[in-house]
Amino acid sequence: MQHTSSKKTKYILEGNIMKLLTIIFIAALLPVISRGELNIVATTPEYGAIAAEIGGDHVQVTTLAKPTEDSHFVDAKPSFIAKLHRADVIIEGGAELETGWLPSLLEGARNPKLDTGKPGHVICAEGISLLDIPASLDRSKGDIHAAGNPHFMTDPVNGKIVAEHICRTFCELDSKSADFYRENLAKFNKRIDSKLIEWQKLFEQHKGKRIVAYHNSWPYFAQRFGVRIDLFLEPKPGIPPTPANLASVQSGMKTQGVRVIIVEPYQNRKTAENVAQATGAAIVDVAQYPGGVKGTEGGYIELIDYLVKSIAKALSEKADK
Repeated sequence: MQHTSSKKTKYILEGNIMKLLTIIFIAALLPVISRGELNIVATTPEYGAIAAEIGGDHVQVTTLAKPTEDSHFVDAKPSFIAKLHRADVIIEGGAELETGWLPSLLEGARNPKLDTGKPGHVICAEGISLLDIPASLDRSKGDIHAAGNPHFMTDPVNGKIVAEHICRTFCELDSKSADFYRENLAKFNKRIDSKLIEWQKLFEQHKGKRIVAYHNSWPYFAQRFGVRIDLFLEPKPGIPPTPANLASVQSGMKTQGVRVIIVEPYQNRKTAENVAQATGAAIVDVAQYPGGVKGTEGGYIELIDYLVKSIAKALSEKADK
């Protein structure tokens, strides 16, 4: 009789423990359920970083492209389809940046929330004054984009335009949290405006100076900060460097006193090193995306801060020699 009573007590205790655990589990979920987090997928890290700043703990952000890879040629993994299927919002750059891999993923995801024209499909190029719009689509000129150059996020003023676009989307899809999103947008814009004053001062003494790039990814940065980035190791966009073009670039650098080369993580650094050695130039490791180079992991503003300070420093050091 005593054994049966002990067994019954054990069952009651185990049952109570299970009930308690269930209550704790549900209580832990309640804030998430009541808040109704938006599930955001961004194609590239700068959009993911801005979405996280605007959305805060009201959003969950997934980024598809790695910060060190060429966003034109992202490996379209099957797991991306599952992420897009669950998403409330897709944030893409547009201007043909992701045309080689994103459309097939969206088709496979079968998520009507992300259809073009729906609130859940954000195309960041909308509202941006795009540069390098070609007069004709002559493919013999290399990899050109009909809509214009898609690398517009190296201009922090364009970052503000994109942040406002993202904020509007979040407010539309989660209206009860609109004040929260707008407050975060105001903080983001204030930080950009404050840093812009500092960034512009750093480039005051470098107006008109030329910089060599591997690929034509930097016209927006050049326009914003008053430098010329119009010598490229590629003979044409997307065409690997040739000995003839590299010789021409080296000749131009020596004649005009160009002493800075910028190189992105996925580009052939050895080629840049050979040119630098032949011309006495400095190489600056740069990236389009937060996390692409050391010191840019903090977010979009940290990325621009790194780019401005690193390039300005290299220009100053080479000017003194």
